[in-house]
Amino acid sequence: MAKAKAKKNEGGITETIKTIVWALLIAGVFRTLFFQPFWIPSGSMKDTLLVGDFLFVNKMAYGYSRYSCPFSSPTFSPCPIEGRLFSSEPERGDVVVFRHPTQNVDFIKRLIGLPGDRIQMINGVLNINGEPVQLQDRPPFEEVKEPQGPQGLTPRCANDPVGFGGICLKGRQTETLPGNTPGEPGRSHDILNISDNWIVDNTPVFTVPEGQYFFMGDNRDDSEDSRFPQSAGGLGFVPKEYLVGRADRVVFSSAGRSLFYFWTWRADRFFKAVD
Repeated sequence: MAKAKAKKNEGGITETIKTIVWALLIAGVFRTLFFQPFWIPSGSMKDTLLVGDFLFVNKMAYGYSRYSCPFSSPTFSPCPIEGRLFSSEPERGDVVVFRHPTQNVDFIKRLIGLPGDRIQMINGVLNINGEPVQLQDRPPFEEVKEPQGPQGLTPRCANDPVGFGGICLKGRQTETLPGNTPGEPGRSHDILNISDNWIVDNTPVFTVPEGQYFFMGDNRDDSEDSRFPQSAGGLGFVPKEYLVGRADRVVFSSAGRSLFYFWTWRADRFFKAVD
């Protein structure tokens, strides 16, 4: 009787282990091939994405590379892929998650420059292929000046000095990128401005190499992006193989230090499309 009970217990443990292993395998395949979860840790993409937004990255959008697998690095990857499989070209204006070429962490920015594009900032205005983008003034972006997200980051304000609990303002405009056909407008999104004299409000011309891309944050004065060269510790150009996927929709959002602080949830951002 005791032996039968012991065998039954062993069989139950074995089935439990099998279930866990299969669940982990299915989750790993799903995360590798289809969607990757991503939390927004900083304010570099405001007001498109806020600190504490949670989204799933569409990994099918651009195909697969060595960085499509979890735990991948420049020296090791569970996905032994050279270049990209089932590759599809990203479009100017996409919000993209990619692996930082030198820091080996995932970043999220907006794709501004395609291969062959000439990118330059002149007096804070983005110029693409010698032409300034279209801009339309919008009401200022407002937020409370207080620690945000798990890292407790404090936002920078155009109206500083602002005390904790005060209203933090940033200038806001709608920026329209050029379309695929010369002379036609492309996609539009909001950008924020904090200072008129930031260090990359005026830049040289960046010519995007073949097979690489130029990224910028929508919160233009609070973003480490391709305007800063890798030689100076910045992002620089991003090779195509480093793309992870496209951000299409915010699934959940919390303004607090933890997602369990339900009183800080932003219900108006649940399932919000990423423009």
